[in-house]
Amino acid sequence: MAQRLEGKAVADAIGEQLKIDVAALKAKGVTPTLGIIRVGAKGPDLSYEKGATKRCEEVGAAVKVYELPEDVTQDKLIATIKSANDDKGVHGILLFRPLPKHIDDNAACGAILPAKDMDGITDGSQAGIYSDSGKGFPPCTADSVMHILDHYKIDPSGKKVVVLGRSTVIGKPVSMLLLKRNGTVTICHSKTANLPEVVKAADIVVVAMGRALSVGKDSFKAGQYVIDVGVNPNPVPKPAVEDKSWKSTVGDVKFDEVEPIVAGLSPVPGGVGSVTNAILVAHVVEAAKRANA
Repeated sequence: MAQRLEGKAVADAIGEQLKIDVAALKAKGVTPTLGIIRVGAKGPDLSYEKGATKRCEEVGAAVKVYELPEDVTQDKLIATIKSANDDKGVHGILLFRPLPKHIDDNAACGAILPAKDMDGITDGSQAGIYSDSGKGFPPCTADSVMHILDHYKIDPSGKKVVVLGRSTVIGKPVSMLLLKRNGTVTICHSKTANLPEVVKAADIVVVAMGRALSVGKDSFKAGQYVIDVGVNPNPVPKPAVEDKSWKSTVGDVKFDEVEPIVAGLSPVPGGVGSVTNAILVAHVVEAAKRANA
């Protein structure tokens, strides 16, 4: 039976270190502060905001919310972003997306300074990941994968690593982070021939396809470590008779099939998603350190 690569233990460990780091910054008169820019009041945005605020408060960091109406003009949104850029008391910016259709997403993202881009959405941040310049920050979810591997002492150096998915949010950046750590990385996607055979050859597999329960036991072998990044509604209807094993949210991996085979597997929920808020705050604290070095 696979080791469950739970996210809570990872997030808790990050949080304990952040408390120490924040206390050291506060002793210098600096309070790490996250600026959240939210357009409208969509449920998922409010939920994420609440979670991020709670995580910041737990370690002693602060949050400043820039709340804008759903019909905000693009000029007003850009001006708000630039205001947060110019505010030396705000060390990181998180812009909730998707934005309303009348807003140019590329222009809004591009207005954020890479040094304050906490979730790797700017071209400057992405360039920093690929050039290994140390500028900007990777997307929180991609960085969460690396922290899970580190916490459970799964070293990608010299290992064959397969990443399923090529998005700019997960697949591409996590591949670069793994390559930086000396993993031999293969990026797969929907057009990859003989996909199960390619995946089965890996030592570490990161699954980020965004397709519920799309990868099963035929793709895995004993000894592999699997990080499932997928977060999807369960395509299997809720049974009429109560079944405690049924979950409303599932990953890309068929957990029940794969768990008996591999050495380690992150659950959904309770895996990567449990770490992202902690990573967000870690980025804010690191940005505050850099700004006050």
